Amino acid sequence: MYYTQEQIDRANQADLVSFLQSQGEQLTRAGNEYRWKRHDSLTVRGNKWYRHSQSKGGGPVDFVIEFFGKSFTEAVELLTGEKGAAPPPDRPCPASLSDFRLPPPNSDNRTARNYLTAARRIDEDVTGFFFARGDIYEDAAHHNAVFVGRDEDGIPRYAHSKGTAGNFRLDVKGSDKAFNFCYRGEGDRLFAFEAPVDLLSFLCLFKKEWQKQSYLSLGGVGEKALLRFLSDRPNIKTVYLCLDSDQAGNDACSRLAELVPEGLTVHRLVPLFKDWNEVLQHRAEITDGKYIQEAVYGLKEPPQEETVEIIRMSEVDTQTVEWLSLNASAISITAMTPPSAYR
Repeated sequence: MYYTQEQIDRANQADLVSFLQSQGEQLTRAGNEYRWKRHDSLTVRGNKWYRHSQSKGGGPVDFVIEFFGKSFTEAVELLTGEKGAAPPPDRPCPASLSDFRLPPPNSDNRTARNYLTAARRIDEDVTGFFFARGDIYEDAAHHNAVFVGRDEDGIPRYAHSKGTAGNFRLDVKGSDKAFNFCYRGEGDRLFAFEAPVDLLSFLCLFKKEWQKQSYLSLGGVGEKALLRFLSDRPNIKTVYLCLDSDQAGNDACSRLAELVPEGLTVHRLVPLFKDWNEVLQHRAEITDGKYIQEAVYGLKEPPQEETVEIIRMSEVDTQTVEWLSLNASAISITAMTPPSAYR
């Protein structure tokens, strides 16, 4: 079942008070909020909910998933009253990409979904979002989880198969690594990861308004996908390199920072454990919510403007002259401090 981004957005704008009342649930008013009789520690207001006993909350789709036991697509249908459609057929690839074909999909995504939520512990609302878009699906032949990378026009150009049992992983033949698995937001920040599972894990850890920004899997530590993404998205101003906490990840961050075009800011976020999925696996043990081992700010920064007073001999006049400062910015390290957008 397939839902468009517009349908998903409509589902997440649903008024939860009206929704619960339509389901025959009893609510009591508490100031500007409503308390749900069935879960008296939970309050709703507009399209937001918060469970005080567990210090967690969110929007309508994850509310229905959490408390009504629905899948992502079932939640969207229940909230909007709209039926999903069959996944749209892939648009024909350009002739130069004629050797690339997505693996045929399975009739359902049960095995891949279970692998991601049970084995990898990725939240159902996060995986469901990408399943609904067709960016993750289960192949028919081997029941692998397939992560799809698309170009700016939405045409599939890349696919990575990850085995749901064992360590199998392989890029599909003909894949263009310049178009890796990603999410394109409208904000000016890009978060880059080594693998799709790390990207999804990060979204679970820093879920607040995550859809505003952009996220990219590099398919390793190469620069091809990163440079193409930045070329296609000139609105990006800040890049967060979220590679693994090991020597290979550290070396790659230093190299990638040098390759990022001038004028952009580059920071490094180091996961508390080796990678972001390992952090997610230990989330329950990290009671203070500090999932970042350290944040290294200023791996690269835009040239600074400098104000200089010029005294002309012909007439005493003060002017402002802009100079591009070529001095390298010092790297400041803040232990276990995420960017402000994820506090």
